[in-house]
Amino acid sequence: MDASDLLTEAYGRLPDLVAAAVEGLSPEQLRQAPGAGSNPVGWLVWHLTRIQDNHLSDLHGAEQVWLGGDRASRFGLSADPDDTGFGHGPAQIAAVRPENGQVLIDYHRAVVDRTLAYLRGLSAADLDRVVDENWDPPVTLGVRLVSVLDDDLQHVGQAAYVRGLILRG
Repeated sequence: MDASDLLTEAYGRLPDLVAAAVEGLSPEQLRQAPGAGSNPVGWLVWHLTRIQDNHLSDLHGAEQVWLGGDRASRFGLSADPDDTGFGHGPAQIAAVRPENGQVLIDYHRAVVDRTLAYLRGLSAADLDRVVDENWDPPVTLGVRLVSVLDDDLQHVGQAAYVRGLILRG
C-alpha cells in the first residue's frame, strides 16, 4: 500500500464516524454542550468539516464546498470562507445551529468525497512538496494531510463522547 492509498483509507473512514456521532440526535441535542465551556456535537462536526474543507480546498486550488448553494444558511451562518471555528468563543459556538444531523452528514460527505478524489491523484513525490514555508521546518503536503486527519479524528472522537453524555442524560 502506498502513502496515497493509506491516506485514502484513513480519510474514507471519517464519514461513518461522523454519522455515528450525529444520527438520531435532535437539533437541540446537536446544539447541547455537556457543560460550561465545552463544545456541542454539532459544532464539533461542523468545525472538523470546515477545517478539512478549508485546508484541502487551499491545497488543490478549489472553492470550498461550504461556499456553494445554501449550505451555510442551513447552519444559521453566512458563507464566510475564513470561519472554520478556530478560535471560536462561546457566542460563536452557540451560533452554529445545524438544522439537523443530516446537514452535518451531507456537508461532511461532500467534503470527504472531494478529498478522496484529490488523494487518489497524488504521487509519493507530491507528498514531499512544501505547502507552507511559515514553519520551521516548512510543512509538506504529506504533513498537512496528516495534520488535518489528526484534527478530524480528535474532534469526531470528542463528538462521539459528547453524544454519549447527552444520551445518558
